[in-house]
Amino acid sequence: MKQRTIKESFSVSGKGLHTGLAIKATFCPAPAGHGYKFKRIDLEDAPVIDAVAENVVETQRGTVIARGDAKVSTIEHALAALYAAGVDNCLIEVNAPELPILDGSAIEYAQKIEEVGVEEQAEEKDYYIVKQKMEVVDEKTGASIIALPDEDFSVETMIEFNSPVLSNQFAMLGNIDKFKDEIAASRTFVFVREVEPLVSNNLIKGGDLDNAIVIYDSPMSQENLDKLADLMGVPHKNVSELGYINNKPLVYDNEPARHKLLDVLGDIALIGRPLKGRIIAVRPGHTINTTFSKMVRREIKRQDIQAPIYNPNVAPLMDVNKIRELLPHRYPFLLVDKVIEKDEQHIVGVKNVSVNEPFFQGHFPQEPVMPGVLQVEAMAQVGGLLVLSTVDDPEKYSTYFMKIDNVKFRQKVVPGDTLVFHLSLMSEIRRGCAVMKGYAFVGEKIVSEAEFMAQIVKNK
Repeated sequence: MKQRTIKESFSVSGKGLHTGLAIKATFCPAPAGHGYKFKRIDLEDAPVIDAVAENVVETQRGTVIARGDAKVSTIEHALAALYAAGVDNCLIEVNAPELPILDGSAIEYAQKIEEVGVEEQAEEKDYYIVKQKMEVVDEKTGASIIALPDEDFSVETMIEFNSPVLSNQFAMLGNIDKFKDEIAASRTFVFVREVEPLVSNNLIKGGDLDNAIVIYDSPMSQENLDKLADLMGVPHKNVSELGYINNKPLVYDNEPARHKLLDVLGDIALIGRPLKGRIIAVRPGHTINTTFSKMVRREIKRQDIQAPIYNPNVAPLMDVNKIRELLPHRYPFLLVDKVIEKDEQHIVGVKNVSVNEPFFQGHFPQEPVMPGVLQVEAMAQVGGLLVLSTVDDPEKYSTYFMKIDNVKFRQKVVPGDTLVFHLSLMSEIRRGCAVMKGYAFVGEKIVSEAEFMAQIVKNK
C-alpha cells in the first residue's frame, strides 16, 4: 500500500484542557516520508517537533512531546484520528502548547479528515510487523500491553477501577476502518475526587462538563461540590446520586473503555509506522502506551528493515523454471530458487543454501562459508528479475550491473541457511537504468546489504 496524506488543509479551534487558552490547530498535507510533525507557530522560529515516542516528556493526563523548550500536549486524540484514517504524513500547526480538547473525543478530527479526504503518495507504506509476542508490564499499576502476530491490526482494551460506578469494562476495534463509527466519539473521563488535585497541579483549566465524562463515585457534600465547581469555573450542579453527571449522556455504555482504546491508538501512532498485529491493553494509560511505542522504536532503530515474511507452504510467484526463462544464468551460477513477493517497487527472492554447493569445496573445506561476493551476486539476480518485470517480452532482455556501492557483510552464511533477499527501487527507472537497495536475511537478521545500479539491455 502507498503512503497517504490529507488532500487539503483543515483547522479546528477550541480551548485547551490544561491551559484554558483559545487554540487553533491547522492540519496540512505533507510529503511522503514526512511522518507526523507539530509546528509551534506561536514561538520564535516556529520550532517543529517530530511526533515520535522518544520525544515524549510527560504522560500525566495526556501525552506531551517536546523539542528543547517547545512542547505540545494532548496530541493523542488527533494522532488517533490520523492513524485510523491511514494518514502517514501530516504537519500540524498550533498556536499554543497543546491541542484544543474540543468535546474530549476525536470525532471532530475524524470528521474533518473525512471531509477533506486523503490521497495516495508515491512511496510505499513501511509497516512494522509483529512477528512474535511483545510485552511491556508495569508491576506497580498492573498495566500491560501485549502485541501478538496477526495479518491485520486490531486493539482490545480492558480497564479496571476501584469504583462503584466504573469498575471493569472492555472494548475492541477489530477493523480500523470502523474507528469513526465505533471509537472516535468516545470522550475522556475524570472522577470528581480527582478534580481538586488536578486543579492544584495547575491542570484542567479548560475542563468542564462538556469536554469530559465526569464520574461522581464518592459521596461529598453539596458545599464541597460547589467549591470544586468554583475552582473549575463551571456552574454549580446538584448531585444526589452516584453516577455520570454530564450534561450530555454517554455515547456508548462502555465509553470509558472505548476512550482508552482511542488513547492507545494515538500513542501507537508515535511508533512512526503503521503496525500489523493484535494489541491487547490491560489497564492502559499514556505511560504504558508510550513505553510500548518506545520499545518498538528501539527495534526499528536496531535494524533498518524487517525481514520479509517467508512461508514455505505458500506457492511462489516464480519457481525456478520461470526464473530460468528470464535469467540467462545456469548451474553453478543460478543463485535464486524462487520469488515469493513482487510489485512495481520491490521484490523478495529465496535461496536455499545447501552443503552440496560447489563453492563449499574450496570455501572452506573445514568451515564452509558462503562467499560474500556470491551473496551479492544472488541479490543482484533477484534485482534483475524486478527490473526485467518492467519491460515487455522480458525474456528478450538482460540486466547488467554497472555499479555496486555500500556493501556490508554482517554475519556468516553457512549450509542449511535460507537466504531471503529484499530488493527495492531507490528511484524511478530512467533510460533503462535502475538503482536498487538490497538486503539479504537469514531468519530475522540482516546478513548482507548493498546498493546496485543496473542497466536493461536488449539481447542480440
